[in-house]
Amino acid sequence: MELLSWIVIAINVLVAPLAAWHVLLYKRDPRAAMGWISVCVLFPIAGPLLYFLLGINRVENRALALRDGPRPRRFIRFKGGVDKSETVHSSTNNLSTESQLKAIEPRHEFDMLSSLERSSAAITGLPLLPGNRVTILYDGEQTYSAMLQAIEQASQSIDLMSYIFSRDEVGRRFVDALEAASKRGVQVRVMIDAMGELYSFPPVGLLLRKKRIKLIRFHPFRIVPPSLALNLRNHRKILVTDGRIGFTGGINIGMRHIVTDTHNRRPTKDIHFRIEGPVVAQLAAVYNNSWKLAGGEPVPPIAEITTQMAPEDAGPSQCRVIEDGPDENFDKLEKVMFSAIGAANKSIRIMTPYFLPSREMIAVLQNAVLRGVQVTIILPQKSNLAFVDWASRNMLWELLCYNVEVLYQPAPFAHSKLFLVDGNYLIIGSANIDARSLKLNYELNLEIFDPELAHQLERQFDHVAVQSKEITLEEIDSRSLLMRTRDAFCWLFSPYL
Repeated sequence: MELLSWIVIAINVLVAPLAAWHVLLYKRDPRAAMGWISVCVLFPIAGPLLYFLLGINRVENRALALRDGPRPRRFIRFKGGVDKSETVHSSTNNLSTESQLKAIEPRHEFDMLSSLERSSAAITGLPLLPGNRVTILYDGEQTYSAMLQAIEQASQSIDLMSYIFSRDEVGRRFVDALEAASKRGVQVRVMIDAMGELYSFPPVGLLLRKKRIKLIRFHPFRIVPPSLALNLRNHRKILVTDGRIGFTGGINIGMRHIVTDTHNRRPTKDIHFRIEGPVVAQLAAVYNNSWKLAGGEPVPPIAEITTQMAPEDAGPSQCRVIEDGPDENFDKLEKVMFSAIGAANKSIRIMTPYFLPSREMIAVLQNAVLRGVQVTIILPQKSNLAFVDWASRNMLWELLCYNVEVLYQPAPFAHSKLFLVDGNYLIIGSANIDARSLKLNYELNLEIFDPELAHQLERQFDHVAVQSKEITLEEIDSRSLLMRTRDAFCWLFSPYL
């Protein structure tokens, strides 16, 4: 009897890790993979047996064998989706791919934009506001100059929010400008995320307090009552001065965004935006909501300032704020993105530093390609988070085999976030395409209907694309077994990265 027990233990020690490894490499949904790995490890013999009987997708394997003929049996195989050469596959249709795509009738541009405008209004509950002027700012060199100028010219109020606010040369310039504004009677408020503040030591909050600038930390860490959460962070970047001028985008406050500085050890490229017009009131409302959520005391109201611009100064952009977070605004940004992808007629261009899309996002991008839409995604060749890069590589094949074009942008690290559709519509702001941004953090994005602005950013996108390296399905498929295992293991935690 004792011998039998040892045999069972020995079998389980051998079989359970092999079954868990198979789960890791073959399951496409990280939550399903985590569940099966737990079953294989926690239930001796029965767990691997259940996985063998119920967890392996033999229907897909048999379908591939019937379509492509017999294949050698291999424990590790990286295969799925449709062939790279086939954008549209149908076993019952003899038309060529080109003929099928030509048969797709393009939708009218007006119909696409009006449909998207209605769906976004329903999702966000906010109106689309015309008459805005949006200016593109590249990297810290342009962004900080414009922001500091707005702070220096403010006469009534300054509301600044940043995820990271470093106490370096750039951070101290902002502190000095805020102190000077406060001394001349401007109402100044600063909000920093408690996690983001830890990127710099000593923390800038101590300096702001010393300068008597009104500061609040979002979701601070506490021992009593305990609060040590790594999630639910405020990743938004907002500056509003006098209720007239707004800034938002992906740039934090710190030397890392000064890319021309030869002493910068971690240069980080990014894009930010200066906004004038009615939508600034929506930015200000998000700031006020965040201030209250963080426990900030009400601030005495300033004199009412209209955000309407004179007809001769009004800009061409129609804008709407998309407030997203793990509260009543949950999933708003992702739903708007799904609507935009579904409405796309010609092209979808995505630039993001971290790319860990949900199963639903992968599906809608695949469907867009099947409709004949050109989908291009630019990622950094190497981000500041290696484990995110590895996790991302584990799922890229699902897009590459549907002819989604994926490009790796060379150094320096690009933190830029762009979402462009059909050269008419764009989403800009703080959110990455990963679960942390779309599910766990508080984010702020701006939806813009403006062909000229979209064309400017498409030209920038294409300029970057020319300098980038295209990733092929063959390249992803040729990774070593060790690299696949590492990438799959990191992807397992993608709902939390």
